[in-house]
Amino acid sequence: MVYRTDLALENTEPSKQVRREVDDCVVTHIDDSGNSYITIEVKAISDHLDSDHGVLKLIVEELTPLLPESGPVLVAGLGNRAITPDAIGPLTAEKVMATRHIKGEIARVTGLEDLRPVAVVSPGVLGCTGIEAVELIKALVQKIKPAAVIAVDALASRSTARLGCTIQLCSAGISPGAGVGNSRPQIDEQTLGIPVIGMGIPTVVDAETLAADLLGGELHEEKEKVEPRGAVMMVTPREIDLIISRGARLIAMGINLALNPSLSLEDFEELT
Repeated sequence: MVYRTDLALENTEPSKQVRREVDDCVVTHIDDSGNSYITIEVKAISDHLDSDHGVLKLIVEELTPLLPESGPVLVAGLGNRAITPDAIGPLTAEKVMATRHIKGEIARVTGLEDLRPVAVVSPGVLGCTGIEAVELIKALVQKIKPAAVIAVDALASRSTARLGCTIQLCSAGISPGAGVGNSRPQIDEQTLGIPVIGMGIPTVVDAETLAADLLGGELHEEKEKVEPRGAVMMVTPREIDLIISRGARLIAMGINLALNPSLSLEDFEELT
Protein backbone atom coordinates (compact mmCIF):
# COMPACT_ATOMS: atom_id res chain seq x y z
CA MET A 1 0.00 0.00 0.00
CA VAL A 2 1.20 3.53 -0.83
CA TYR A 3 0.81 5.77 2.21
CA ARG A 4 -0.38 9.24 1.27
CA THR A 5 1.79 11.96 2.78
CA ASP A 6 3.36 15.31 1.92
CA LEU A 7 6.06 15.03 4.59
CA ALA A 8 9.59 14.16 3.49
CA LEU A 9 10.18 12.92 7.03
CA GLU A 10 7.72 10.09 6.39
CA ASN A 11 9.17 9.19 3.00
CA THR A 12 12.86 9.05 3.89
CA GLU A 13 14.98 6.46 5.66
CA PRO A 14 16.19 7.58 9.12
CA SER A 15 19.79 7.10 7.97
CA LYS A 16 19.31 10.00 5.53
CA GLN A 17 17.94 12.33 8.19
CA VAL A 18 20.00 14.76 10.26
CA ARG A 19 18.19 15.51 13.49
CA ARG A 20 18.87 17.95 16.30
CA GLU A 21 16.93 18.98 19.39
CA VAL A 22 16.32 22.62 20.18
CA ASP A 23 14.61 23.12 23.52
CA ASP A 24 11.30 21.21 23.16
CA CYS A 25 11.53 20.99 19.36
CA VAL A 26 13.14 18.50 16.97
CA VAL A 27 14.54 19.84 13.70
CA THR A 28 15.24 17.36 10.90
CA HIS A 29 17.19 18.15 7.73
CA ILE A 30 16.90 15.97 4.63
CA ASP A 31 18.75 16.50 1.35
CA ASP A 32 17.17 14.70 -1.58
CA SER A 33 18.08 15.16 -5.26
CA GLY A 34 19.53 18.59 -4.59
CA ASN A 35 16.51 19.79 -2.61
CA SER A 36 16.44 20.62 1.09
CA TYR A 37 13.58 19.56 3.36
CA ILE A 38 13.37 20.87 6.92
CA THR A 39 10.85 19.54 9.42
CA ILE A 40 10.26 21.24 12.76
CA GLU A 41 8.37 19.07 15.25
CA VAL A 42 6.82 21.18 18.00
CA LYS A 43 4.27 20.95 20.79
CA ALA A 44 0.67 20.93 19.59
CA ILE A 45 0.03 24.33 18.02
CA SER A 46 -3.59 24.22 19.20
CA ASP A 47 -2.62 23.71 22.87
CA HIS A 48 0.69 25.56 23.19
CA LEU A 49 1.23 29.30 22.98
CA ASP A 50 4.70 30.19 21.74
CA SER A 51 5.18 32.65 24.61
CA ASP A 52 8.96 32.90 24.27
CA HIS A 53 8.78 32.87 20.44
CA GLY A 54 11.10 29.85 20.36
CA VAL A 55 9.26 28.14 17.51
CA LEU A 56 8.97 31.39 15.59
CA LYS A 57 12.73 31.96 15.89
CA LEU A 58 13.35 28.43 14.61
CA ILE A 59 11.17 29.06 11.55
CA VAL A 60 13.04 32.27 10.78
CA GLU A 61 16.40 30.53 11.30
CA GLU A 62 15.50 27.70 8.91
CA LEU A 63 13.71 29.82 6.31
CA THR A 64 16.38 32.51 5.91
CA PRO A 65 19.03 30.29 4.22
CA LEU A 66 16.47 29.12 1.65
CA LEU A 67 15.80 32.70 0.51
CA PRO A 68 17.86 34.66 -2.02
CA GLU A 69 19.86 37.37 -0.27
CA SER A 70 18.06 40.20 -2.04
CA GLY A 71 15.25 40.98 -4.44
CA PRO A 72 11.47 41.04 -4.18
CA VAL A 73 9.56 37.97 -3.00
CA LEU A 74 6.06 36.77 -3.89
CA VAL A 75 4.17 34.95 -1.13
CA ALA A 76 1.32 32.70 -2.32
CA GLY A 77 -1.27 31.37 0.12
CA LEU A 78 -2.62 28.21 -1.53
CA GLY A 79 -5.83 26.42 -0.67
CA ASN A 80 -9.53 26.99 -0.11
CA ARG A 81 -10.41 29.48 2.62
CA ALA A 82 -13.94 28.05 2.87
CA ILE A 83 -12.68 24.60 3.94
CA THR A 84 -11.07 24.84 7.38
CA PRO A 85 -8.32 22.17 7.05
CA ASP A 86 -7.32 23.72 3.71
CA ALA A 87 -7.41 27.38 4.81
CA ILE A 88 -3.92 27.80 6.25
CA GLY A 89 -2.50 29.23 3.01
CA PRO A 90 -5.09 31.99 2.51
CA LEU A 91 -5.07 32.89 6.23
CA THR A 92 -1.27 33.08 6.21
CA ALA A 93 -1.42 35.41 3.20
CA GLU A 94 -3.72 37.74 5.15
CA LYS A 95 -1.07 38.12 7.86
CA VAL A 96 1.99 38.53 5.63
CA MET A 97 2.89 42.21 5.25
CA ALA A 98 2.89 43.34 1.62
CA THR A 99 5.58 45.98 1.11
CA ARG A 100 6.13 46.16 -2.66
CA HIS A 101 3.97 49.29 -2.90
CA ILE A 102 5.77 51.14 -0.08
CA LYS A 103 8.30 53.28 -1.88
CA GLY A 104 9.30 56.86 -2.59
CA GLU A 105 7.94 59.59 -0.33
CA ILE A 106 5.62 57.21 1.53
CA ALA A 107 8.58 55.03 2.51
CA ARG A 108 10.63 58.04 3.58
CA VAL A 109 7.90 59.59 5.72
CA THR A 110 7.08 56.29 7.45
CA GLY A 111 10.72 55.35 7.97
CA LEU A 112 10.31 52.17 5.91
CA GLU A 113 12.83 52.90 3.13
CA ASP A 114 14.84 49.72 3.68
CA LEU A 115 11.99 47.22 3.45
CA ARG A 116 12.39 44.27 1.09
CA PRO A 117 9.62 44.34 -1.55
CA VAL A 118 7.02 41.66 -0.77
CA ALA A 119 3.89 40.89 -2.79
CA VAL A 120 1.14 38.60 -1.51
CA VAL A 121 -1.55 36.63 -3.34
CA SER A 122 -4.20 34.01 -2.56
CA PRO A 123 -4.89 32.39 -5.95
CA GLY A 124 -7.82 30.32 -4.72
CA VAL A 125 -8.63 26.88 -6.09
CA LEU A 126 -9.53 25.70 -9.58
CA GLY A 127 -13.10 24.77 -8.62
CA CYS A 128 -13.83 28.34 -7.53
CA THR A 129 -11.80 30.38 -10.01
CA GLY A 130 -11.45 28.20 -13.11
CA ILE A 131 -7.74 29.06 -13.00
CA GLU A 132 -4.95 26.75 -11.87
CA ALA A 133 -2.93 28.30 -9.05
CA VAL A 134 0.28 27.77 -11.02
CA GLU A 135 -1.17 29.70 -14.00
CA LEU A 136 -1.94 32.75 -11.88
CA ILE A 137 1.37 32.63 -10.00
CA LYS A 138 3.33 32.18 -13.25
CA ALA A 139 1.63 35.25 -14.74
CA LEU A 140 2.49 37.28 -11.64
CA VAL A 141 6.09 36.08 -11.73
CA GLN A 142 6.40 37.22 -15.34
CA LYS A 143 4.89 40.61 -14.48
CA ILE A 144 6.55 41.58 -11.18
CA LYS A 145 9.73 39.47 -11.57
CA PRO A 146 10.33 38.38 -7.96
CA ALA A 147 13.60 36.73 -6.91
CA ALA A 148 11.67 33.87 -5.28
CA VAL A 149 8.22 32.56 -4.41
CA ILE A 150 7.14 31.28 -1.00
CA ALA A 151 4.15 28.94 -1.37
CA VAL A 152 2.18 28.08 1.77
CA ASP A 153 -0.31 25.21 1.82
CA ALA A 154 -1.97 22.66 4.09
CA LEU A 155 -0.26 19.27 4.04
CA ALA A 156 -1.25 15.64 4.60
CA SER A 157 0.51 13.27 6.98
CA ARG A 158 0.34 9.50 7.33
CA SER A 159 0.29 9.84 11.13
CA THR A 160 -2.24 11.61 13.34
CA ALA A 161 0.60 12.30 15.79
CA ARG A 162 2.05 14.87 13.38
CA LEU A 163 -1.15 16.82 12.70
CA GLY A 164 -0.91 20.37 13.99
CA CYS A 165 2.53 19.90 15.53
CA THR A 166 4.80 19.72 12.48
CA ILE A 167 6.05 22.49 10.19
CA GLN A 168 7.76 21.64 6.90
CA LEU A 169 9.90 23.92 4.77
CA CYS A 170 11.53 22.88 1.52
CA SER A 171 13.32 24.22 -1.54
CA ALA A 172 11.48 21.83 -3.88
CA GLY A 173 8.31 23.90 -4.24
CA ILE A 174 4.91 22.38 -3.66
CA SER A 175 2.23 20.30 -5.39
CA PRO A 176 -1.18 21.63 -4.29
CA GLY A 177 -3.61 18.88 -3.29
CA ALA A 178 -1.12 16.03 -3.68
CA GLY A 179 -1.61 14.78 -0.13
CA VAL A 180 -5.38 14.45 -0.52
CA GLY A 181 -5.29 12.75 -3.90
CA ASN A 182 -6.24 15.88 -5.87
CA SER A 183 -2.82 16.80 -7.18
CA ARG A 184 -2.60 19.99 -9.23
CA PRO A 185 0.35 21.08 -11.39
CA GLN A 186 3.60 21.45 -9.46
CA ILE A 187 4.65 24.93 -8.37
CA ASP A 188 8.44 24.81 -8.41
CA GLU A 189 11.59 26.28 -9.95
CA GLN A 190 11.15 24.24 -13.11
CA THR A 191 7.69 25.67 -13.83
CA LEU A 192 8.34 29.25 -12.67
CA GLY A 193 12.02 29.72 -13.47
CA ILE A 194 12.88 31.06 -9.99
CA PRO A 195 13.37 29.40 -6.58
CA VAL A 196 10.16 28.25 -4.90
CA ILE A 197 10.10 27.60 -1.16
CA GLY A 198 7.26 25.41 0.09
CA MET A 199 5.92 25.79 3.62
CA GLY A 200 3.06 24.09 5.40
CA ILE A 201 1.55 22.29 8.37
CA PRO A 202 -0.11 18.85 8.10
CA THR A 203 -3.82 19.14 8.88
CA VAL A 204 -5.29 15.88 7.51
CA VAL A 205 -4.69 12.13 7.34
CA ASP A 206 -6.15 9.97 4.59
CA ALA A 207 -8.71 7.64 6.21
CA GLU A 208 -7.43 4.59 4.32
CA THR A 209 -3.86 5.33 5.39
CA LEU A 210 -4.97 5.77 9.00
CA ALA A 211 -7.02 2.56 9.00
CA ALA A 212 -4.18 0.51 7.51
CA ASP A 213 -1.75 1.99 10.01
CA LEU A 214 -4.03 1.15 12.95
CA LEU A 215 -4.66 -2.39 11.65
CA GLY A 216 -0.95 -2.93 11.09
CA GLY A 217 -1.10 -3.86 7.42
CA GLU A 218 -3.00 -3.86 4.15
CA LEU A 219 -6.73 -3.25 3.84
CA HIS A 220 -9.01 -5.73 2.11
CA GLU A 221 -12.73 -5.78 2.86
CA GLU A 222 -12.17 -2.96 5.39
CA LYS A 223 -11.34 -0.55 2.55
CA GLU A 224 -14.99 -0.03 1.64
CA LYS A 225 -15.62 1.20 5.18
CA VAL A 226 -13.08 4.04 4.85
CA GLU A 227 -14.02 4.89 1.25
CA PRO A 228 -17.84 4.75 1.18
CA ARG A 229 -19.21 4.87 -2.37
CA GLY A 230 -15.62 5.04 -3.59
CA ALA A 231 -15.11 8.53 -2.14
CA VAL A 232 -11.80 9.28 -0.44
CA MET A 233 -12.24 10.37 3.17
CA MET A 234 -9.84 12.60 5.09
CA VAL A 235 -9.55 12.79 8.88
CA THR A 236 -8.75 16.03 10.71
CA PRO A 237 -8.46 16.87 14.45
CA ARG A 238 -11.47 18.36 16.23
CA GLU A 239 -9.35 21.38 17.22
CA ILE A 240 -8.57 22.14 13.57
CA ASP A 241 -9.84 25.73 13.88
CA LEU A 242 -7.14 26.53 16.45
CA ILE A 243 -4.47 24.70 14.46
CA ILE A 244 -5.29 26.74 11.37
CA SER A 245 -5.56 30.16 13.04
CA ARG A 246 -2.46 29.79 15.21
CA GLY A 247 -0.49 27.96 12.54
CA ALA A 248 -1.24 30.66 9.94
CA ARG A 249 -0.07 33.39 12.30
CA LEU A 250 3.09 31.44 13.15
CA ILE A 251 4.07 30.89 9.51
CA ALA A 252 3.13 34.44 8.48
CA MET A 253 5.20 36.06 11.20
CA GLY A 254 8.09 33.73 10.37
CA ILE A 255 7.93 34.90 6.75
CA ASN A 256 7.65 38.55 7.79
CA LEU A 257 10.69 38.39 10.07
CA ALA A 258 12.80 36.41 7.60
CA LEU A 259 12.08 38.83 4.75
CA ASN A 260 12.40 42.05 6.76
CA PRO A 261 14.51 41.39 9.87
CA SER A 262 14.91 45.12 10.52
CA LEU A 263 11.38 45.13 11.94
CA SER A 264 10.38 43.42 15.17
CA LEU A 265 7.50 41.06 15.82
CA GLU A 266 5.72 43.90 17.62
CA ASP A 267 6.17 46.12 14.54
CA PHE A 268 4.57 43.50 12.29
CA GLU A 269 1.70 42.88 14.70
CA GLU A 270 0.97 46.62 14.70
CA LEU A 271 1.36 47.05 10.95
CA THR A 272 -0.67 43.98 9.96
